Amino acid sequence: MNSEKKTYYVSVNHNLIQEVPDDANEYVVHLNDEEVSKLRGLLHEVSSSDRYAFKRTFIPYKSADHDDANEEYDERTINLYNFLYNHGDEATRRTIEGMNIIGKLKDTGYDDPGYEDSPLNK
Repeated sequence: MNSEKKTYYVSVNHNLIQEVPDDANEYVVHLNDEEVSKLRGLLHEVSSSDRYAFKRTFIPYKSADHDDANEEYDERTINLYNFLYNHGDEATRRTIEGMNIIGKLKDTGYDDPGYEDSPLNK
């Protein structure tokens, strides 16, 4: 595999990694071949867990608070955005910081009032 880094343009919304920028691109990253492969896997994982979480939304008696589909989606989303942040250009890092997504996804909110005696509190 080639260890030379190249610039790629990524759209999480469209599940795309491209070598040429277009209007769909949200992030700019610098990756070698192995890292491109890793990013493809992360995008696939988020897409797969998103479809699973969507299917689970139609079960009326299942609480979203402790749903494994939501937790799986959150973990994979955190991994993806961490990867983009670590390999992104300055604008990509600023965008992700501005979204405040990494901190939000790591904060479960279970420290808020009302969760202290919950047997499912994680």
